[in-house]
Amino acid sequence: MRLTTFSDYSIRVIIYLGIQRGELAKIADIASAYSISENHLTKVVHFLSQNNYIETIRGKGGGLRLVRDPKTINIGELIRLTEGDAGFLPCLDTEDACCIQSVCKLRGILREAQTALYAVFDQYSMADLLVSEERLARILIKQLM
Repeated sequence: MRLTTFSDYSIRVIIYLGIQRGELAKIADIASAYSISENHLTKVVHFLSQNNYIETIRGKGGGLRLVRDPKTINIGELIRLTEGDAGFLPCLDTEDACCIQSVCKLRGILREAQTALYAVFDQYSMADLLVSEERLARILIKQLM
């Protein structure tokens, strides 16, 4: 499985905001720190805001910040949200997606693999990704200079 760029950027935004410890950040700073597109990041920020992970404050002196403690942000939950409900292959989501679907053993294997993958993600929170917070901050802030 390969995560979408949207999921990747969602995780990156939360990591960045997690090291900010409630301080406001700007989309431009996050984009610059990671060398990624501000346009894509804007869509991610909107999505995370709509799903109550971050708060956006408009106007002069505005920015964004986490509204949830990183310990309460489960990685599996976040990836399910950003990736959607789609299975590894269309045959996991709909009947009659393939002519051999009724006898195919791969479907069961893929379901088992997908369940195992999410079981691993479910064991971790965003706080687990912030254990090297000082080192992360030095790297990300250095990127801004």
